[in-house]
Amino acid sequence: MLAASHTTEPRVINVDKNSAYPKAFNDLKAEGYIHASCELRQVKYLNNLIEQDHRFIKRLTKPGMGFFSFETAWRTLQGFEMMNMRRKGQVHGVAKGDVGGQVALVARLFGSVA
Repeated sequence: MLAASHTTEPRVINVDKNSAYPKAFNDLKAEGYIHASCELRQVKYLNNLIEQDHRFIKRLTKPGMGFFSFETAWRTLQGFEMMNMRRKGQVHGVAKGDVGGQVALVARLFGSVA
């Protein structure tokens, strides 16, 4: 699987104004799951861009909410996310209009024959 280098240690975590976030964030920070220099940014509508980006994924997953296992759900969502990123031209090393490169990437990631 391709790992994004920017996901190792976030500098800021953006959340909405839910009152449960600061306590959970501080607990995770105290346990060492979140880097000490990471900040929590609570802004009412800041998370909307992220939610809008996942609207496409939500539309695909709603009819299939009967996943039988976590592993099945995990793999299906990874596939949806990958195809959405590919469609938007967000995959490094493959241009948005490079159909051959996109087919090769999908075949390599999912083991399918193109």
